[in-house]
This record gives sequence, structure tokens and C-alpha cells, in this order.
Amino acid sequence: MRYFAEPEKEKPQALRTVFAVVISIGFAFLIKKIMPDFTGQPSYGIYSVIPAVFLIFYIFFTKRIFEALILASLIGYIMSSPGGESITAFSNGLMDVMMSSDIAWLFLVCGLMGSIISMVEKAGGAWAFGEWVAKRARTKNSVLVWTWLLGIIIFLDDYLNALVIGSCMGPQSDRHKVPREMLSFIVDSTAAPACVLIPISSWGVFCGKLMETNNWAPEGQGLAYFIKTIPFNFYAWVGIIIVPFFIFNIIKPFGPMKQAYKRVEEGGPITPPGSEKVDIRGGKAVEKPEDPKIINFFVPILSLIVFSLIPALIARDIGSLDMALGVYCTLAVCFVLYLAQGVMTASEYWTCFISGIKNMLNSLILMVLAFLFARVNERIGFTYYMIHVSESFMTPQFMPLVVFIVLSITEFVTGTNWGMYVIALPIVIPLAKDLGVNVALAVSAVISAGVFGSHICFYSDATVITSAATGCDNFAHAKTQVPYGLLAAVITMVMYLIAGFIF
Repeated sequence: MRYFAEPEKEKPQALRTVFAVVISIGFAFLIKKIMPDFTGQPSYGIYSVIPAVFLIFYIFFTKRIFEALILASLIGYIMSSPGGESITAFSNGLMDVMMSSDIAWLFLVCGLMGSIISMVEKAGGAWAFGEWVAKRARTKNSVLVWTWLLGIIIFLDDYLNALVIGSCMGPQSDRHKVPREMLSFIVDSTAAPACVLIPISSWGVFCGKLMETNNWAPEGQGLAYFIKTIPFNFYAWVGIIIVPFFIFNIIKPFGPMKQAYKRVEEGGPITPPGSEKVDIRGGKAVEKPEDPKIINFFVPILSLIVFSLIPALIARDIGSLDMALGVYCTLAVCFVLYLAQGVMTASEYWTCFISGIKNMLNSLILMVLAFLFARVNERIGFTYYMIHVSESFMTPQFMPLVVFIVLSITEFVTGTNWGMYVIALPIVIPLAKDLGVNVALAVSAVISAGVFGSHICFYSDATVITSAATGCDNFAHAKTQVPYGLLAAVITMVMYLIAGFIF
């Protein structure tokens, strides 16, 4: 059986792509002509779903996510810009995204995390960690359980979680012929879910602050009110608890994940095609160094965690958690530790520094495009429209369920969990108060929707970072994870339906 498709004839393929692009842009201008004037309104109504629907269909038909995000964003800007200003608006939107503090943070922190991982591997720390785990995890299931447990333990931040666990456990799962799609699923299932179940995390701080600004939590009590939502964060609970059922084959692989297992069992590659483009290790196997030492793994990882926590400990406020500081200090620690041992020269250190950033570029550019698409959705009021359309179905009993379903759809489309929280919570909190719904339950439905949507979105930060860390093509990761995420979502919906009547 062939696992890699034979190369298509380039000319017909290129012509089809050009034709699709021209038709898409022409369609956008046609919609612009027949569309009413929405100037000054918070949403473009039913027209606001057009870029989202286009994006989903284009991705599934072409499997080209970069192209889909660019075209969907351009369609949104054509619809929302007067006359011939659409290209200028698109350019300005891209410039705003590139200059935003969020993207700057991502390029610095995630790019430099790639450098740290490259150095740890060059110094033999990754290999030594693999040997350390191998002595304790001698079977395929035990390796996956270790991945799951470590994912729960490193709960401070979902990026930190995914990057550390994914990059460290990849070689171990490869030894036992585990498809990279399964490793990615486990890493992704314990990143954001763990962060919303443990309050001393970046997610807890952010959501708590939003609860204060939206007049549910008193000033300074955001984290305490976030804790009230934890029992009701059903998707996070289900997402984490369901993982061992897949590890121990209690729930057998199904859907695209079953095909991934079949590929490996029949002698195919562990990684799906195209994974080398996103792999934080550059698609290269970890080579055994001359004298691998476990200290070369644990010292950088502990440095990353400790230095990230220091500002929070000094301020006695978890909101002061600074992962950027952790990354900078860890790079300095690696410089001293590795050069002092002689495991690399200064020249090799800087080679690792650059190559690690290069390995993250594909993922970082994808995230820029995802942010651009989210920005144009905000411009045309997509999330606002979806929430207000659903208000007619809002009864006190059904509100948590409806909120979870509607916001899961919007999050699946936009892929920006925190951005969705900023838009949705100012609407959901007052609505819950007006309907007499338990506010903690309603807010937890918003939080759960953000976790679920980003979990299965093909271009969300969670998907992209996890794919880079585990060395798994992000389309293959999302495609195999969607059925598993939907199973957890169905269980979650039942729980919100029951909770809506009980509370």
C-alpha cells in the first residue's frame, strides 16, 4: 500500500488553484454588490458567516490551510471595505496583526522555545531523558500514560505544556510505533484542559480578570470566581478523563485515527506526510550523543518553569507569570551549562539558536494568518451575530447548552479562544443574570466552548503549537482529533443539559 500520494501533474494543479482563487475573489465582489449597507452596525448579519463557511469548505476540499486563511480573510475585507479599499484594508489588518503584542510575544516565546529544544537535543539532554523514561515506561501504553500525566502536571500554561511534553515524548512514542497523530491528541488533550481546571495558570488569570471587568467578580476576586467555574468546566474534565480510555483501548481507535494506526501497523511511516514542515526538530531523528546526561534535560526545563514563576512569587500574584522571562533566562542557563561542559561550542550554540527559530517559522506564520482571519471576523461581527441569533433559544434551562454549542461553532471557525472570551463574556454574563441562570455555570460553558473549539480547529494556536511540538502535520492532527473531540463534546452537551435543569 502507498502512504504518500504520487505527485500530481503540476500544470493542471496550478491552473485549478488559479481558477479557484479568481472565482473566490470574484464571488466576494459580487456579494459586496448585493449586500446591504451595514455601516455603524455591530454585525453584518447572515453575511458575516460567508468567510467562515468559505474557509471550512476550502480547507476540506484543498487541504491547503495557508491559502484558505488568506482567501477567507481577503473575502471578509472585500465585504467590509468601501470601493477599492479592500486590499489596503487587508494590508492594514495584516500590519496590525504583525505589530500586535500577542504576535510579538508568540514570535519571541515560541520561536525561542524552538531554540531551547534544539539546544537540549544537541547537548544530549533529550536522549538522556528518553533513556530515563524508557526505564520506567517499557510498553507503548506506559509511554502514553506518562505523556498524559506529565501533561497534567505542567499546568502553568498550555504553550509551555504542549512544547515541553510534545517535544520530549515524541522520540519515546516513536520507539513503540505510536502514530504521531495519537501523541498529538494526548498532548493537546492535556494542555488547555489542564489549564482551565487548575486556577494557578495563565488561563485562570486571564479568565478571572475578564470576570472582574464584566462585573461578575468584585475587584481582586477574579481568581476566586474562576474557581467557582471549575466544577462546571465539563469539556475540560471529559477531555482529560477520556484519554486513558483510548490509551488502554477501552475505546478502540475510530475514524481517521484508526487509519493512522493501520498505516503504522502495515509498515508505513510513524509521521503523516508533510510533518517535517512543522516539526520543531526539523523532521530529524534524535541522534545518540557521546555522553548523554539527564542534567542537560532537567536543568533547562526546571529553569524555564522556575524563572517563569519568579515574578508571580515576588508579586504574590499568579497574573505576573512571565513565560518570556523564563525563556530568556533558560537560554542564558543553557549557554553556561552546555559550554562549561564542552558539549557544544559557542558557534554550535548560536547555530542551534537560529535553527530552532527556523523550525518554528511555518507554525508562527500560520498563527499570524489565523489571527488575521479572527480580526476580520471581529470586523464583520461573526461571533456577535452567532450569539444574538441563539438568544431566541435561550431559556434558563437550555442556556448553558446553547452557549456551549454556539460558541463551540464560532471558536472552531475563528480559532482564538481568548479572543472569543473577550467578545462573549460581556454578552453571556448579563444575559445569565437576566434569565436567573447560575452565572458560574453559564461562564463555564463559555470557557469549555473555547477549549473545545481550539482543540479541534485546524489552525488554532493549540493545534499549531501541538503539531510543531510533536512533529505531526497540523491538518492530520486536527483531522484525527476531531472525532475524539466531538465524542467528548457530545458527553459535555449532555452534562450541560442536565446541569441546566438542576442548577
